[in-house]
Amino acid sequence: MPEWMGRAACRDTDPELFFPIGTTGPAAAQIDDAKTICRSCPVAEPCRDHAHAIGTRDGIWGGLTETERANLRRRLQRARHRA
Repeated sequence: MPEWMGRAACRDTDPELFFPIGTTGPAAAQIDDAKTICRSCPVAEPCRDHAHAIGTRDGIWGGLTETERANLRRRLQRARHRA
């Protein structure tokens, strides 16, 4: 386990919170709850980096949903191509 995980704000939270099924209705509230925890997390950036490094597409990592992480990846790729 990476060292930063022991400092994560979610370390004592049920992991299921970070893996909602869907994006509407109860899942939207679940996403909001997970993101609230992530906003207070001192290791949100390493968490996002870890999700990218392991190639996970599921769940909320570092305060970003699957869609938000995919958008970030695309923006970073475009920036690299322009450089």
